[in-house]
Amino acid sequence: MISCTLCPRECNIDRNKSTGFCLCQNTLLVSKYMLHHWEEPCISGTMGSGAIFFSGCTLKCVYCQNRDISRNPIGSKMTDSELADLFLKLQDMGAHNINLVTPTHFTNNIVRALDLVKHKLSIPIVYNTSGYEKVETLKKLSGYVDIYLPDFKYFDSYLSNKYSKAPNYFEVASSAVCEMYSQVGKYTEDETGILKKGMIIRHLVLPSCRKDSINVLENLKNILPIDDIRLSLMSQFTPDFVSEEYPELSRRVTTFEYNSVLSKAIELGFEGFFQDKDSAVTKYTPDFKTQNEM
Repeated sequence: MISCTLCPRECNIDRNKSTGFCLCQNTLLVSKYMLHHWEEPCISGTMGSGAIFFSGCTLKCVYCQNRDISRNPIGSKMTDSELADLFLKLQDMGAHNINLVTPTHFTNNIVRALDLVKHKLSIPIVYNTSGYEKVETLKKLSGYVDIYLPDFKYFDSYLSNKYSKAPNYFEVASSAVCEMYSQVGKYTEDETGILKKGMIIRHLVLPSCRKDSINVLENLKNILPIDDIRLSLMSQFTPDFVSEEYPELSRRVTTFEYNSVLSKAIELGFEGFFQDKDSAVTKYTPDFKTQNEM
């Protein structure tokens, strides 16, 4: 990693010596690991998803609920071998899967860790990402990842630049989700309803952005076989994490806004997971200041 180009930022910096946009060097930095019960039901199940939260991020979303670790990388430094041991520990605790949260900038470490223990793992690997991914980096994960769990945040480049500092988000994410689908194929659950293989695309409806959300859904319909994937349409936006610099985001999403997008999703033929407005509270955000939860 003397010239890092793992993410679309292509910082080309030596991460042995400094940090790029993601704010992380080469050494793995894990902020939290836990049995996570607040993912989609087919991910969390009854025992929980074995979530590993990595520090840093390749986006700068102004509404980020994980900003404690995405903007100020904190956590435990780990070797690849220690990460591999953590995979096995979560499996032993009964996790339905290994859930890699914001993993892009540590892709090489993750692949090396999986190489050490994949013969001992009997649960799926989930790649839980913002959707801002390079196809070349995703190709490194072919054969390692069973479930892709990407966001698809924006259609409009003005919004993606204003809210996430990524004017090329739409183009990048469109290519990324197509590569993800090519790797994992059709959505497949086991007999208990736990996802074993496939893709769930998440979309968070933002205040005053319902038309952009509808454009996102129409684009996904055009580029993917929607019968083979699932949509997770989220209403959980909370203004608690937004500064006064963005007054238009100072409120929650209205019932009309969310239902308008939901109606379009149903009209287009999407199946998946839809949220009640009760989910727009901070209690579902992990506390990154506490000890790891097992």
